Amino acid sequence: MSSVTVTSLDERVGQGEAARGRVPLFGHGVWVAPDGRPDPVVLLGEQNATREADLVPVRHGRMLVSPFTFYRGAAKIMAADLASTPTAGLTVQLCGDAHLSNFGLFASPERALVFDLNDFDETLPGPFEYDVKRMAASFMIAAEHNGFSASEARDVTVTAVQAYREAMLDFAQMRTMDIWYARRSEDDFVAHVEAAARDQKGKPQKAAARDAAKSVKKGVRKARTRDSLHALAKLTEVVDGAYRIVSTPPVLIPARDLELPPGLASPAGGRDFVREQFDAYRTTLQDDRRHLLERFEIVDIARKVVGVGSVGTRAFIALLQGRDQGDPLFLQVKEASASVLEEHLPKSRYRQPGERVVQGQRLMQAASDIFLGWTTGVQENRYYYWRQLRDMKMSADVEAMGPLLMTLYARECGWTLARAHARSGDPVAMAAYLGADDDFDRAVTAFARDYADQNLRDYSTFADAVRTGRLAAVEGV
Repeated sequence: MSSVTVTSLDERVGQGEAARGRVPLFGHGVWVAPDGRPDPVVLLGEQNATREADLVPVRHGRMLVSPFTFYRGAAKIMAADLASTPTAGLTVQLCGDAHLSNFGLFASPERALVFDLNDFDETLPGPFEYDVKRMAASFMIAAEHNGFSASEARDVTVTAVQAYREAMLDFAQMRTMDIWYARRSEDDFVAHVEAAARDQKGKPQKAAARDAAKSVKKGVRKARTRDSLHALAKLTEVVDGAYRIVSTPPVLIPARDLELPPGLASPAGGRDFVREQFDAYRTTLQDDRRHLLERFEIVDIARKVVGVGSVGTRAFIALLQGRDQGDPLFLQVKEASASVLEEHLPKSRYRQPGERVVQGQRLMQAASDIFLGWTTGVQENRYYYWRQLRDMKMSADVEAMGPLLMTLYARECGWTLARAHARSGDPVAMAAYLGADDDFDRAVTAFARDYADQNLRDYSTFADAVRTGRLAAVEGV
């Protein structure tokens, strides 16, 4: 992504105002499928070509659960659709898949819980509208999936977009370093929910607000328990006095039970491969973190199925041990490929997709995992990024949200996405473009309403493909 070249505030404001002249805000409010729109099933099939064949039906099964889970796995489809929508020419580092389930709590390096974006597989520089529309449509689809009324779904969605716009107006007034250090702590998160609970009028509303506050506090407490010791208890067994990862196929298969490529099948070959990958990964870390990691050794490794859209890409977990068996560290090793956005936007400046993911994450997050790094796999055109498996990570239970809690969550997601964009883009120009009125909020909400219908049609096409045998699906995994 090119650096910002305009320096004066007046010039930056002028850039945003000029963009509004080229692309009026109301222009974001329309979604009409273009002529020759690709078959969504074909697009999914293109992604499946490089995935683990035995896991592709699992991916389809997870996407088949509902239009909402389908949407979570349909980043490639929406990337193609967004390419035909108007953009103002204001570039940021995109998450690339900013749906509401890709926000959550996790631990900062200082061991404080923060709320932030947490998935960057598709990150790439591009038009800020792409992330905002992906987020907005996800709230509309999730609200409808949860049985909200049309007005409730609209209110939730407009709240997310309004929070984004108003936050960007605030960031435009802030000093550069203050933007860089801005974050949503667990205390901020809880305080906002409690304040909303106090503001509710009427017994039913106050009761719903109290329930929402309890749910948030429970989630925060649970997040604090999700660490490597917790993973050790859930994911391992003791055999001959040593911990090893349990086998629960197809979701979790230890390396000892996997079919390995030629040359790696022997124990010596497998150990050498893991050691070479671990050593290569450590070179991508800062010296102090590399030194810290040298105090651990790899004990076991396993393939693990993760997420919805990611199912079928290669993903592993590694159990490491420090001073003794009571000092575990779990790392996740996840395959990175070209972003789905690279078919429609300039290619990443990073040749290694794993580095693209890591550098994008560091740029967008207020605080990132200290063990973020990347490697090139032993097989041709296979790339990976590494991070901690569980570091107090917690995602929201979207399907359990009522209108009030989802509205509060939408507000936090909108603010968080704006902060991520303000770090990498020009908040002054974007604020000048978005303006102080609600034109942008209403336009993007209208887009989300129409795109939710498009997603439902695509889901129906996908479900028909499964029913007729065009696609294989394994449900319940």
